[in-house]
Amino acid sequence: MAIRVNQDSFEVEVLQAKGPVLVDFYSDSCIPCKQMSPILSQLAEEYGEQVKIVKVNVNFDMELADRYLVMGAPTFVVFVDGKVVNHSHGVKKREEIKELIEEFIL
Repeated sequence: MAIRVNQDSFEVEVLQAKGPVLVDFYSDSCIPCKQMSPILSQLAEEYGEQVKIVKVNVNFDMELADRYLVMGAPTFVVFVDGKVVNHSHGVKKREEIKELIEEFIL
């Protein structure tokens, strides 16, 4: 299951994480974001420890959204060793999400 992170926990959970981290910038009022939630939960279960999947609510953490150039939800940003390595916007199929992270799995 994807875990919720915020401004206070982002440094530890994302920037200091070992291995790839997929960050889902979402909004509670966003229908496409709600459609992505079960897909992200499935992928979190499938990948286990290989990939960390976290969620950032853009309504509460606008500073993080601004920092990573999130212009709309959902936006997916992949981090490896604290650096952005992939950035994608909009609803994605399961396979498209996998393509965002597959090359970074150790």
